[in-house]
Amino acid sequence: MPMQQLLLIGAGHAHAFVLEAFAQQPASDIAITVVSDSPFAAYSGSVPAWLAGECTLRETQIDVAALCQRANARLILSPASSINNQARYVALANGERVNFDVVSFNIGSTLAPPQQLGENLPKLLAMRPLSSLHQRWQVVKNEISRLPSGGAQRVLGVGGGAAGCETLMSVLTQLRKQRPDIDWQGHLLTAANALLPGAGYLPRWLTRRALSKAGITVHVEQRGETLVEGGVTTQDGTRIDADIVLWATGAIGHSWLASTELPLDKHHFIQVENTLAVASQPTIFAAGDCAALTPALPNAGVYAVRMGPHLADNLRRACHSEPLLPWQPPERVLALIGTGDGRAIASRGGFGVSGRWVWQWKKRIDARFIARFNPPFES
Repeated sequence: MPMQQLLLIGAGHAHAFVLEAFAQQPASDIAITVVSDSPFAAYSGSVPAWLAGECTLRETQIDVAALCQRANARLILSPASSINNQARYVALANGERVNFDVVSFNIGSTLAPPQQLGENLPKLLAMRPLSSLHQRWQVVKNEISRLPSGGAQRVLGVGGGAAGCETLMSVLTQLRKQRPDIDWQGHLLTAANALLPGAGYLPRWLTRRALSKAGITVHVEQRGETLVEGGVTTQDGTRIDADIVLWATGAIGHSWLASTELPLDKHHFIQVENTLAVASQPTIFAAGDCAALTPALPNAGVYAVRMGPHLADNLRRACHSEPLLPWQPPERVLALIGTGDGRAIASRGGFGVSGRWVWQWKKRIDARFIARFNPPFES
């Protein structure tokens, strides 16, 4: 069999496991190419700690370049822009074309941005795509550093899922440290009738309590729609005042996927079977947030992590024209939600518990995960 060209598009959590698997068990008949917009990849679990100012950006990142070196993979630092299924190549933003026999997508998601109407709009911080969040956050922090002393600033989080709650509490923690001379007021909008849709009563209650302790007012059944002067309007035309808006809702697939022949769901995610391969195309795979399974999974990094080892096995099988194996999603997953005050909430199904020890536990888990893929001398 000729050398098989395996192309990994994106450096998400699942692809980290793929590279690790090929580093540990090399395949002399498979040439691996990784396409990424950065030599480092953010680990989503550590982002709240970084937003809260508890760690550096580098401490949240997987060294993709070093991981590629271990797996004997070629790394190209340019995002993909299109794919030709028939000619079997991917075009990159830098003009390069990369041929493949087997290709896998692990590029995460982005957000549907709010409509913007008028002038003097609130500062907007979109929480995705994750790969460029540090740049957007730095812009906001720079603007905040120039605010006059005194007065109040209203920070409005839009999105009542775990990520929306966690990032709002983390950001408020950092802003209160950076500018203690300003009165920071927090508000959270959720279109649902309760926080953390799909979670049990106890985790929702613990999250509501943490938000209250952080001085955050929750507005349920209020869908944030349009950025206007001085705030955000909701579906019924109500205006919620805001100076800074954290947008953490409406996850969608990257726009360039819409111009491909890949099968996409209504959110522009790539539809895959339980093998993580596209239906009737057993050499095209997708995992993590950019993949749509039936039934649908929540957008959470834990699923990409669980998919990783199985994806690695099936990519190897696809390269060798062997039958693919089905992946079974876990029925329940553990969610660890930082609350920005040195504590965290553990949620699994209806179970929930919070405390400082949960935050320390979460930090240990996150640090272990990152260290697993980084060279030994990295933190």
